[in-house]
Amino acid sequence: MWWGGRGQSFNIAPQEEEPEMGFSGPRSDAGHRMPEHSSHQLGDCLASGGLPGEKVLAWAPGLRKGREVELPGTLVCTNFRVTFQPGGWRRNQDTPLSSDYDFALVNIGRLEAVSGLSRVQLLRPGAQLKFVPEEILIHGRDFRLLRVGFEAGGLGPQAFQLTMAIVQARAQSSQIQQYRGITMSKIGKVSGSRKPPIPLLETLEDWEAERKKQGARGWRVSTVNERFDTASSLSGYFWVPNRILDSEVRRAFAHFHQGRGPRLSWHHPGGSDLLRCGGFYVASDPNKEDIRAVESMLQAGHSDVVLVDTMDGMPSLADIQLAHLKLRALCLPDSSTAEEKWFSALEGTRWLDYVRSCLRKASDISVLVTSRVRSVVLQERGDRDLNGLLSSLVQLLSAPEARTLLGFQSLVQREWVAAGHPFLTRLGDTGASEEAAVFPLFLDCVWQLLHQFPAEFEFSEFFLLALHDSIRVPDTLTFLRNTPWERVKKSGQFNSYTQVYSPEYSQPLHGSSVDLHLSVWDWDLRYSKEQISQFLNPGYNPEHCPGSWLPRQQPSFAVPGPPSSVWLFSRGALTALSQLCPWQDSPSLLAVSSHWLPRPARSSESLADQEWGLPSHWGACPLPPGLLLPGYLGPQIRFWKRCYLRGRPEVQKGSSALTVSGLQDELSSLQELLRKLTPRASPEDHCKRRDPNTILSQIR
Repeated sequence: MWWGGRGQSFNIAPQEEEPEMGFSGPRSDAGHRMPEHSSHQLGDCLASGGLPGEKVLAWAPGLRKGREVELPGTLVCTNFRVTFQPGGWRRNQDTPLSSDYDFALVNIGRLEAVSGLSRVQLLRPGAQLKFVPEEILIHGRDFRLLRVGFEAGGLGPQAFQLTMAIVQARAQSSQIQQYRGITMSKIGKVSGSRKPPIPLLETLEDWEAERKKQGARGWRVSTVNERFDTASSLSGYFWVPNRILDSEVRRAFAHFHQGRGPRLSWHHPGGSDLLRCGGFYVASDPNKEDIRAVESMLQAGHSDVVLVDTMDGMPSLADIQLAHLKLRALCLPDSSTAEEKWFSALEGTRWLDYVRSCLRKASDISVLVTSRVRSVVLQERGDRDLNGLLSSLVQLLSAPEARTLLGFQSLVQREWVAAGHPFLTRLGDTGASEEAAVFPLFLDCVWQLLHQFPAEFEFSEFFLLALHDSIRVPDTLTFLRNTPWERVKKSGQFNSYTQVYSPEYSQPLHGSSVDLHLSVWDWDLRYSKEQISQFLNPGYNPEHCPGSWLPRQQPSFAVPGPPSSVWLFSRGALTALSQLCPWQDSPSLLAVSSHWLPRPARSSESLADQEWGLPSHWGACPLPPGLLLPGYLGPQIRFWKRCYLRGRPEVQKGSSALTVSGLQDELSSLQELLRKLTPRASPEDHCKRRDPNTILSQIR
């Protein structure tokens, strides 16, 4: 993926003095300058667009391998990235949405040097190369692969120097330096004030506008965390019930893990409310007023309250990370797994099992939200991982607006970025025990929904790939910090972390103090209009957006007294509880390990059958308009081949094992896709209704 001006590269002319950006030309091991025509060759292959502070450390002519057609070019290592520049490369020749040519240093997961048929060395940071490489393999942590071979004769020293430069640059790479350089390059492309493509939820006005958009009349924006002193991992603003004062909010939140008390995540048009919160501090000793405030927040004005233990039936963070590591190892081109055992090994990673678990649980919660008016509370100890995953999936299943391009971006910004998902820790690749590929797991779940309901989503698989790759690219602070407070602190601005500032640059930019809202959603700073046009799903019908439905019970936001029914949702069934709070008689069911709790067996009927009173043998249950319930059994869960096998293009194309059964499966899949798209608008009609040139203006 390109970061810092997609499709562009450097303009480094040969000079006698080494400038701040660029270098004076490659040298051999003896320190002698390479021939002048080599420097001109480098200048020819590196066009304009280098990053401030970026220096070329080494380069060598090479041949990209691993494809049907080998591509000559130049492999370049800088203090920010490793990039392969094909000869005569232009932007429109780039692979849509996932460049094979550019790797941020922090995205390099594995570096290998190869000499001959048997000499292979894995180069970790600080390692010393033991031979002159004939080719090197760069494995991206986003499943991409760059394999470059070096020409024989006279280029051995250059290839050695380049390989060692990559090893040293990886060891010395700094995300802070990369963020600074890339941001500064973007500033040069932006003139005047730039409106964010979507509300970044950094101001009270953003939250108020979003509340009105959802129609959450029983809620208000609380400012109790404006200075991040109530919960440092939460955003400065969030939604609480109208009747609750900020003083009560502050006291009530103190009884939850990391101060992440109950707050509104999403208001369903039918009247239900989806809340999320952290685990109870059972050792705390709240007074009666605090208990009343907590109960009022959880109840949210409804007579029916359902508490959902998010971790019940779901993989742990360690499980998710282990499965992701196994998946990456399995998808390597040199995987030792035999072809006939590959699918068994895929199941052995358990990655698809965890996708199934997420979709099933999200489907059940969606039924809880849509079947009747109630308060549904997602409770996870940290409230920063699976709560965000399930809340996002529930909204995608229940709200057609969330399945639009802008709606999905707003959903991710609200439920992941503003809610304090620890992106840097979870995806830091530092070997820490807190690492977990939770957000990639969520994107896989979204791809499953897109595959099963191709006419219901405005965005395409290419958009998901762009977002998948963006989490590994240090071009904005969106995915480079763990909390909104850290983004504020890093930006140097307390009230808005979108204002670009770095202490190393004390001079005003371009003589002005422009408030630039640069985020990962500024796609036009990295992609061309033609590439952005592929973000749209041609099979989506924009007219297919059903209005809100009314459930059996009309919503009420002024229910006095305690709720008439309190439920715990566990193992696919609802269990009655006697209380909402854990401090009165016994520890909360949600505050202790699930292994110590009596759990009902998972029902063989779907929750939709249970909620709407239809036995399973009646067939498909009629669903409210706009609600999607995905399949999650057996072959209904597919392998995201276009993402995970990008390092094995021959497998993606199906040229390695073309069989009659494989062709039959592919034909059946295409026929099913055509059947689903036929009632909707055809791709040709959709293109007529929606001009791709208008997409860029819409996402700004």
